[in-house]
Amino acid sequence: MLKLRKASHRELERYYSLFDMDFDRRELLPKLAIHKAMLRGDMELLLIYDEDSEIVVAYALSFCRSVYGYVLLKYFGVLPWFREKGMGVQAMRLLHRYYADRQGILAELTVFDPEDEGQTMKKLQKFFGRFGYEPLPCRYTIGGAPVELRLKQIKGRTDLSPVIHRVIYDFYDRCLGPVAQEKMLDIRPAETEE
Repeated sequence: MLKLRKASHRELERYYSLFDMDFDRRELLPKLAIHKAMLRGDMELLLIYDEDSEIVVAYALSFCRSVYGYVLLKYFGVLPWFREKGMGVQAMRLLHRYYADRQGILAELTVFDPEDEGQTMKKLQKFFGRFGYEPLPCRYTIGGAPVELRLKQIKGRTDLSPVIHRVIYDFYDRCLGPVAQEKMLDIRPAETEE
């Protein structure tokens, strides 16, 4: 049976290399910024582990504090040797129970490989769609790559589209300075035209 627990700063040191393997450098947050955000309670690293063996099978790094009551699932991954075994489904269910008191959970779906031809994005859309994550209309890029922002509503049905840029910047303000944000992020409501 899988369980979920909050990770320590020492464990962040250990698992940060997995973020580096699973995510493109353009979307990686600096390790020191994550440590600082964890100290302030703005972010948390969650580890999903097997109760009997205590072996970690998956991880999630999330922005867990927001003036709007939402959570941003920044990184979610299953360790390579546990993939394609249903562990991601079980891990996601645990995350949803853990954050059941929030307004909702946001997830950023990105693919940086132009030769992928959309295959990875289709898998991500199918996986997150299975859990009720719906696309949130906006114009959003991280490191120059398009982001499909998805939202799982937990409490009520609020239309975040007009204010999504404020919600996202509220998360990143807790971790990155203005210059780093400007280099990494660009988000606008879908209606905004230049």
